Amino acid sequence: MKFQTTDPASNPAAIFYKRCTVDLRSAEMTFADVPCRNLEDVLGGFGRSFQDLAERRIEEAYCDENPLIVNTGLLTGSTAMTGLRTFFSGYSPIKSSLAGLPAAMWSTGSGKFGAKFKWTGLDELVFEGRSPQPVYVVISESDSGPQVILKPAEHLLGLSTHAKIMALQKDYDNAHFAAIGPAGENWRENYMGAVALSTENQLKSGDDKFRFAGRGGMGSLMGYKNVLALVAQSSDKLKAVSEAVKKVNINVIKGGGSARIQPLSRGGGGGTWAAYDVLQEFNAVPLNNFRPQGNDLPERLFRANVEKNYDIKSEACYRCGITCHNNVAEKNADGSRGEFLAKFDYEPLNLLGTNLGIHDAGQAARLIQLGDNYGMDAISLGVTIAYALSYNARHPEKPILNGATFGDYEKIRELVIQAGEGRLPEIGKGSMRLSNSLGEPGYAYHVKGLEIPAYQPETNPGYAWAIAGGHMSMGTYGLLTREGKSDLESWVTGITVDKLQIVGFDMIGLCKFFDIAKGIGTQMVVDCLKSEFDLDVSIGELRAAVRRAFLRGIALEFRQGYTKAEYCLPAEVSDDPNPHIKLPNLGSPEFTRQLEERVWAVFEPELAGLLG
Repeated sequence: MKFQTTDPASNPAAIFYKRCTVDLRSAEMTFADVPCRNLEDVLGGFGRSFQDLAERRIEEAYCDENPLIVNTGLLTGSTAMTGLRTFFSGYSPIKSSLAGLPAAMWSTGSGKFGAKFKWTGLDELVFEGRSPQPVYVVISESDSGPQVILKPAEHLLGLSTHAKIMALQKDYDNAHFAAIGPAGENWRENYMGAVALSTENQLKSGDDKFRFAGRGGMGSLMGYKNVLALVAQSSDKLKAVSEAVKKVNINVIKGGGSARIQPLSRGGGGGTWAAYDVLQEFNAVPLNNFRPQGNDLPERLFRANVEKNYDIKSEACYRCGITCHNNVAEKNADGSRGEFLAKFDYEPLNLLGTNLGIHDAGQAARLIQLGDNYGMDAISLGVTIAYALSYNARHPEKPILNGATFGDYEKIRELVIQAGEGRLPEIGKGSMRLSNSLGEPGYAYHVKGLEIPAYQPETNPGYAWAIAGGHMSMGTYGLLTREGKSDLESWVTGITVDKLQIVGFDMIGLCKFFDIAKGIGTQMVVDCLKSEFDLDVSIGELRAAVRRAFLRGIALEFRQGYTKAEYCLPAEVSDDPNPHIKLPNLGSPEFTRQLEERVWAVFEPELAGLLG
């Protein structure tokens, strides 16, 4: 980016980002230094891409007019800890209104690809149209600026996400990679394709230890465009860490935002996996399609129980001290580490484990590994399969698909494979479409067409207003379970003021664990922007930009045919309250009615004019 001002909020047009637009049909490239329209443009990520998507009227996700926008945030590739994020945006094949129109969506992941992309000198890559043959894209640095080249990719067809990345690594040194798997290649039958992002650990070890931009089917959109992978090749361009940023980074590691997910050896809970222990106290760990039974079955996948039989190592992303995820491997007879199995984060472990009635860590790991290598969003995959299992439990006389039931590992594994290979569109197209086709949508756990994460909706009515991933674009998932808030006023304030601020991280390029409770409107971010770019931005200006971007997302949903009636939890939550959950039921009809009235009273007046 080029900075000709130190005041981005008042003078955004004096800041320029480097964009390359690729016409995939003709293979023509157009480079431009684009002036920023507002602070959202300066920050980047979905804050910028949603403004561009708002200029398109898209009725089908799979059309040449629907772009795939790949960009970074202002702090991606910086010395600020967690500044690694890459964003993929477009109109989603899986998230859509009941009117049948696709929703604007973004997905994001870490790894080192985003930093390498930024270090080539490019800030944004926009794919228009569709390539007539499979290609991969090389983004590289040169003396004259960033270069973008399309290359034939027939040799990558059919390979898993991991195999694609490892094949490309042989040809490109000093590079990182983003790739789709067979699910994305089979975009017609699979709408939940994800984009795998390479990690240092993966490239050095040869194990499939990647990160994912999973939500919303951006890998399927990439597959439709016939782009199988991206290569970002650049020398590392990290400058020395300033005292100001060093202080921030130490605070990120030791502060409240990430301390609880630090490894056990540092006094933390052992990564996101620790959510099992916290939620089980309330019988609120999702089990058997989000129906906890008040028993101890979820405890079989507690870390303390899994590590008796498996080797577990807490690991971190590139240059990150948070160490939030755990790599699980077989344990040899002599106690040494054996074959790598999978990366355990709470969401995939629950939704491809406990929520499917799978309580064996090895089986859950194999399902996670399969989904990762086929390149599918673990949340959409697990929740859609859980719906099918629940349907079969309710209709034992006439089950669907292969008749799989909760806990039937072999048949569940078969569903994952068939969906990943494009042979099972009933699963690959998501729970909304499957449940509507069967006439039983009430226990399909999606909101606005996108499957919900592994937090009981009875404890999080904020899901209804999330504009992307349910817990990553509306940070209310811990408002009851962690903060103990069950009163209406706290929830109205949380949804309309404080907890929406979490989406700011998907603008600026930082991981949410930088400060998950407060968003980017903090002195820590102000100090990083001053140190890295000599920009003077206030906390208030950051919070206002995040709020505008969030509300723009809701305005775009309305434009795409959503009605207020679709901003709701699954019907089962209110129709059949779960007596086992030891928490107030925030999905009751009366609480829901009052919450909807109060939230829309705040949001509606602010929506006018946001789309221009």
